[in-house]
Amino acid sequence: MVAAGLLSVMGASMAGSLERNQAKRLHDRLAGVPPTSAMEAGTSGTLLDLMEQDIVNGDPEQAAMRAIENPNFYNVTLKNFAMPWSNEEQTVFAPLNDYVATVIGMVRDDVPFTQLLSTDLVYIGDPSLSSIPAYSMDNNDHYAALERNAIDLKANLVARTQSGLTDLPPEATAGVLTTRAAARAFFIDGTNRAMFRFTMLNHLCNDLEQVKDNTRSPDRVRQDVSRSPGGDSRIFQNNCVACHAGMDPMAQAFAYYDYAYTDDDEETGRLVYTPGSVQPKYLINENNFKPGYVTGIDHWDNYWRKGPNASLGWGSGASSGDGAKSLGIELANSKAFAGCQVKKVFRAVCLREAQERDRFDIDNLLASFNQDGNLKRVFAKAAVVCMGD
Repeated sequence: MVAAGLLSVMGASMAGSLERNQAKRLHDRLAGVPPTSAMEAGTSGTLLDLMEQDIVNGDPEQAAMRAIENPNFYNVTLKNFAMPWSNEEQTVFAPLNDYVATVIGMVRDDVPFTQLLSTDLVYIGDPSLSSIPAYSMDNNDHYAALERNAIDLKANLVARTQSGLTDLPPEATAGVLTTRAAARAFFIDGTNRAMFRFTMLNHLCNDLEQVKDNTRSPDRVRQDVSRSPGGDSRIFQNNCVACHAGMDPMAQAFAYYDYAYTDDDEETGRLVYTPGSVQPKYLINENNFKPGYVTGIDHWDNYWRKGPNASLGWGSGASSGDGAKSLGIELANSKAFAGCQVKKVFRAVCLREAQERDRFDIDNLLASFNQDGNLKRVFAKAAVVCMGD
């Protein structure tokens, strides 16, 4: 008598090369490596056999989910997917850090990705790993060691609250925005506008040039912005205000944050949060325009809910709030945020930008994301779209 599992594999083999090629392409795109030839536990077939049979049975998404179980999906595909968001150079060639590890952990654990910019969550390596130094607020040694020792991130990342692991109170946590890596990249020096700009670029897929709007009130533009650059007020009216009028009221959410370091050693610094006390960087260059806005608290307002940037599809929540957490909720509940995640996943697994001909598939991926924010499932569905026929 032939075992049912073997019959299933025999059926897959008879299906021909199309489904097998599709299965292999799914695995290659998601895991970045070919599937192993080892027999899967409890079955009479290899992983490729099982994936092929899933496709024959009309369930290619299940085949994609099998590929996602490969640790390489987390250690390589997801790491490279998220790494550019964590540095100004937008390069994948940077050490693993708490920002990227948190993205990986959230995807693994099916945490709704709409919480990315607001949750009190960070992922670290399992404390039982004896070869790995403990997490520190002052350096990236913990994550660099995870990467250097090729630790399986799927198996060894554990969730912690930022408020429990650092000195941030729960209300000051804002997902990846308040990770050490984000602070190192976007709160360092400057005026904290970088955090807003790169959040828009990385998570709403719009740089400031794309959301310029000079019809908004300039009443919250800070003093450091000259109203007559080079002695010509038209430059401010036609260019500068188009970004600052909308950006400055929202970047005010970060008024209590800084990245502090000493002795010109930027790598050994930490995120600093001073509730009720605005960071001095918000008050620099006040003589550029004395009547300009003076930041006194971390209250923010979204002036872009009206005007041309209403097309970003803001959610039904409040258009104002206090601090980074509530701003993160505002940004992550926009249609632009959802669309951005889908487009990035499509590019990562299909190895090309979505085109107009992909509109139907993109809409389906977007509907899946909007259902519960499950980015892992979006990866699986996108891979199916691009598995070929």
